[in-house]
Amino acid sequence: MTVLAVGAAVITGGVSGIGLAVAGELGRRGAKVLLADLPGERLEAAVSALTDEGINACGQACDVSDLAQVEALAQAAFARFGDVGLVFNNAGVSGPRGKLWEIDPAAAKAHFDINFWGVWNGCRAFAPRLAAQASPSAIYNTGSENSLFCALPHTAAYIAAKHAVLGMTESLRGDLPSHVHAGLVIPGWVHTAIGPDAVMRNGMDVARFAEIIVPQMLARQRFVVAHAYNVVRMHERIDALDTAYAAHAPRYDGDEEYDVLTTIARLRAAREAG
Repeated sequence: MTVLAVGAAVITGGVSGIGLAVAGELGRRGAKVLLADLPGERLEAAVSALTDEGINACGQACDVSDLAQVEALAQAAFARFGDVGLVFNNAGVSGPRGKLWEIDPAAAKAHFDINFWGVWNGCRAFAPRLAAQASPSAIYNTGSENSLFCALPHTAAYIAAKHAVLGMTESLRGDLPSHVHAGLVIPGWVHTAIGPDAVMRNGMDVARFAEIIVPQMLARQRFVVAHAYNVVRMHERIDALDTAYAAHAPRYDGDEEYDVLTTIARLRAAREAG
């Protein structure tokens, strides 16, 4: 197993919650950390809290929904650190609540600007720079248990964005050279400020969550997980899919005839042989 040596990390949504906890965990392991978040006292306070702990930390104001600001963040990170070992596209918000047809489409689109396009922007800005550097690196995107199943009622925009982040991250993996890894962090219920504290405080302690996931990130795992019961909810969907296929599209000899990846591999092999 290859363990990633992170000299420097960039973390969006870094002023609180999972972002700040991961920054602290990485910093205590010797990494330099650049926190990116909206401008203001919270960003300054987060950087101060880390530096008071002896961590080499700095901050940069960045609205992840604005590609130009994310490009500026990437440029500043590489100018400051030279190489970047880990990029954590973590910024996100909770999103509008209500039945899908009751949600203002403008609010849903604004939510996607942060929870999906903010992650896309981070990948777009950092991926080519990481590919160009010689040292190994990783891009991690924050998904959710809601990338795998619907954990919350009346949150269609949030759930759709988190499903989209899963698909985007999986696609990104195939675009990257071997020395750049892409993976998905899949939080379950964690005590952060993304929801009302009376509810969120029943979740896993965020420092404990960071302790669990950072070793997985450094080990360049494809999926980074912490909440065991998610498997039960995940298989409710998988089992339903298995049932549907068994009933209406059962396996048969030669059924790979319509498999896209198999066909692409066969055509590539034929082209290389010819």
